[in-house]
Amino acid sequence: MAIDLEAMGIGGKSSIFQAGPNPWAIENFAMVAKYPSGQIIAQDLFSSGAVKSATDFQVYKEVAGLSGLDFAYTDNTAVYHTKNDKFELLKPGSLQHLGENMLAFLLQTARSSHLPKSSAVEEEENTGHSSLAVFLAFTLPLVSSFPTPYVASPWLVFGLFAAPSLVGALTGQYIGYLILRAYLSKVYSKRKQLSPIIQAYSVKLEAERWLYKAGSVQWLFLLILGNYYKVGSSYLALVWLVPPTFAYGLLEATLSPARLPKPLKLATLLIGLAPPILISSGTFIRLVGTMIATWVRFDRNPGSTPEWLGNVIVAIFVAVVVCLTLVYLLSYVHLSGVKRLIILSACLVFGLSIAVVASGIVPPFTNDIARAVNVVQVVDSTGKEDPSSFVSIFSTTPGKLTKEVEQVNEGFICGRDKVVDFVTFSVKYGCWAYNENEDGWSKSDVPLLNVDSDTNQHKRITQVSIDTKSSTRWSLAINFEEIEDFALKDAGNSEELVPVGNKSGVEGWHIIQFSGGKNAPTKFDLTLFWSKNSSRSTDTIHGNGQDRLLLKLRTDLNIVTPKVERVLSKLPAWCSQFGKSTSPHTLAFLSNLPVNF
Repeated sequence: MAIDLEAMGIGGKSSIFQAGPNPWAIENFAMVAKYPSGQIIAQDLFSSGAVKSATDFQVYKEVAGLSGLDFAYTDNTAVYHTKNDKFELLKPGSLQHLGENMLAFLLQTARSSHLPKSSAVEEEENTGHSSLAVFLAFTLPLVSSFPTPYVASPWLVFGLFAAPSLVGALTGQYIGYLILRAYLSKVYSKRKQLSPIIQAYSVKLEAERWLYKAGSVQWLFLLILGNYYKVGSSYLALVWLVPPTFAYGLLEATLSPARLPKPLKLATLLIGLAPPILISSGTFIRLVGTMIATWVRFDRNPGSTPEWLGNVIVAIFVAVVVCLTLVYLLSYVHLSGVKRLIILSACLVFGLSIAVVASGIVPPFTNDIARAVNVVQVVDSTGKEDPSSFVSIFSTTPGKLTKEVEQVNEGFICGRDKVVDFVTFSVKYGCWAYNENEDGWSKSDVPLLNVDSDTNQHKRITQVSIDTKSSTRWSLAINFEEIEDFALKDAGNSEELVPVGNKSGVEGWHIIQFSGGKNAPTKFDLTLFWSKNSSRSTDTIHGNGQDRLLLKLRTDLNIVTPKVERVLSKLPAWCSQFGKSTSPHTLAFLSNLPVNF
């Protein structure tokens, strides 16, 4: 069993966001935890592939076949892996909350004699949006200097997306109301002999009741769909289906078709909506907050994500939540006489929000909620006898770097003309400067990739020696369209670090990440076993005449060169260096080996 105490933020409750596949751990945790907290929506998002990330728990689950629990802190997600990830943000009760829950769970586990042993994954698991908001999501980058101006002020989402979603939902339901009223007028005219005034009034009341019942049908459909596809969070559909339906049946049901309809009671709305709002509102708000905060580091390959994508994701989610959760409330609006007031109020809130964004009164980033920016001195020795050096600025937060470069004023050029391959990721939009870049690094630190032998008897095998010089943190990518397996040894003591067998590639590459201490090895022997389908030819990439690459190497040094130091000191206060295991240090060396070496 594996228990992962993770974080994608700092502070707040430590919540379960992944569990299983064996239910033993989650069942026992729920039984004994003092303050249990969990979000099954997060597990659905990870399982669906919507979240392009992974946690340590997934390694134990998918590679080792273990079951268990994955916990995470999600408050202040925007500061994760930045300079602002500080102890001051850790609330006093956060660690206590996790500690008391885990102590009770560990005591329960220690007493149990029925720990799960099977690594098999179980087959069964427990289990109208507004186009106005989506349209705004595409146009928002044109209004603001940053594509997501609400990162530091999430409350702006209410005015930018929830307000137009409300107008769209009300407009769409009103159109449905008119269609339904026209149909019911024909039905009433044939079935009942009523005066025109009473008939018209009865039709309005009946249409109102049908709109309310349509909400129950909507949630019933989502519940069936969620259970069919084994979506764990489909319980939310059940929460929004049962109480409103029960309240309607208790207070509004017309037992005889001969009785004329009556206006819906306010008690029906209060009784029906109180339970689902109390149960799910916190989940929706927390999820929106987490989505907005993760936008700070959303672009894993800077420049590869459209600037409008984050707005569209948030807009669609907000619009869907607004339209689904207000379906019962909006059925009361048509006869209450407040439609015009609601629409005018929503438009006013929307207009004020746009004005605030366009004027820059509320900044998109602050000193605490900063934009993730990396400044790296790159020494590129790929395919060259003499390495070239430049300083690269890039950001995992989508959007141009115009303001940052203007403030730095160090001769940077920004664009998509130069793609920098950092092995673990690629920078497709960034800024670079070639002036004054010869200080602070040495040619003796440039890593070496040398072919020691290349034999082709029964099978082609190539021996490559790797010298990372003074770097003990490096990343190596192996072309798995040419290579089917490899072995890696420490050249100093012949210790096998990566044995032969059980290798796979992602998008044609197998990536090794190495990080060691002061006494870690820097010289390695790499044995490559070629695939039978290897090209071994002069095929080119994208027809640009460059040899296909067999190996790509990046070595990192935690050294700040004079040029990088000046750039970092001039960056705006709302920018912060971002660092994960895949991120380079402030000095990075690039090298490679072509297929046709």
